Amino acid sequence: MRDKNVFAFSRALPRMSWSPQNLYNLWQRCFTGKLSDSQFERTAKTLFQQRWISKRLVRAYHGDHINEKIFKKWYLPSTLPEVIPKKSAKHDDTSTLAKWARRQDDVDRIEKLRQEENNTALAPVGSLMFAEVERRIDVFVFRCCFAHSVYEARRLVIHGNVHLNGVLHTNANTRLAPGDMVSVDPSAIRFLQYPESWKKNEDMGSTSQSETATTNKESVPLNGQESQEIPVSEASELSLSSNSELQTNADADASSVKNEAPQSKSEIPPGQPWLYNKSLTPFVLPDYAAPFIFIPAYIEPSFSTCSAVYVRHPTARPGYSEIPTPYDADGEVVRLAWEWYAKRRPRMRSRRQLAQMPEDRQKL
Repeated sequence: MRDKNVFAFSRALPRMSWSPQNLYNLWQRCFTGKLSDSQFERTAKTLFQQRWISKRLVRAYHGDHINEKIFKKWYLPSTLPEVIPKKSAKHDDTSTLAKWARRQDDVDRIEKLRQEENNTALAPVGSLMFAEVERRIDVFVFRCCFAHSVYEARRLVIHGNVHLNGVLHTNANTRLAPGDMVSVDPSAIRFLQYPESWKKNEDMGSTSQSETATTNKESVPLNGQESQEIPVSEASELSLSSNSELQTNADADASSVKNEAPQSKSEIPPGQPWLYNKSLTPFVLPDYAAPFIFIPAYIEPSFSTCSAVYVRHPTARPGYSEIPTPYDADGEVVRLAWEWYAKRRPRMRSRRQLAQMPEDRQKL
């Protein structure tokens, strides 16, 4: 099982998941001692160790369910633009010579050029190394908020709960093309199902109501006197008029209750979770979902039909990257990870290897 023990607290590797354990690991990477593992400004680690640690971190989040050899062969782009900003040459003493010659104008000009160079940010193209992973249909289903994790999204595809352009699709390795529409069976989406605890309370409530109804049939009060046991046929005749009034009042109460939707789970009475929103589709968010509910810009979802369209490929511009990642899109971790893969590219692919390539709809 590939997703077994992926939320180990000792490793604290963030994954594509909304589970509370993953949120705790993300908190460890951001605010605890685990943060120092990905900061290499002052470290005794070698360059090889820095690159390997960076590769391990980004691969844990971006497609850890993909085999490493398959990722390097089919999901890693061949080239990327330079992600390291150009800096002044080493031992450049132009500014020092200008100060020694007391040419203050030259000193100010050199400092201004350096400041402009530092302020001019390049596009975080390093994060685009995972653009092919974002095109996978299982990752796409997770980004659309139709699944709690990428592992669950993969199972939805394999088990036949996902349609691609209206046709049943069970290959989770397929890469989408712009314009493809993906639909998910609503009965397989956990957001649209009541939790099991609510259903158990409902069953218990319905059982108690049936017992109460049976008791009421056996004893019927007569004109405010003490209740006595009478046959069911006589009881029905005596209470016919009163039942009609009670039914009218019950219908009025039910209509008023039906129009009122609960604001939270606490307002739903125990044993009757279906009473308030029988006419509505239930939508139950997972715990701690607030930091994760977002839709990337290259996805156009329709939650009323449980479908989404892959509009275009993800892009990047200075200071902005459309690929979601828990790390800085133009940070040192992503750069070192790209340097790791840049030195370990797969060999030239033969025709036999090209025949084993996963489905890529962009090239059809």
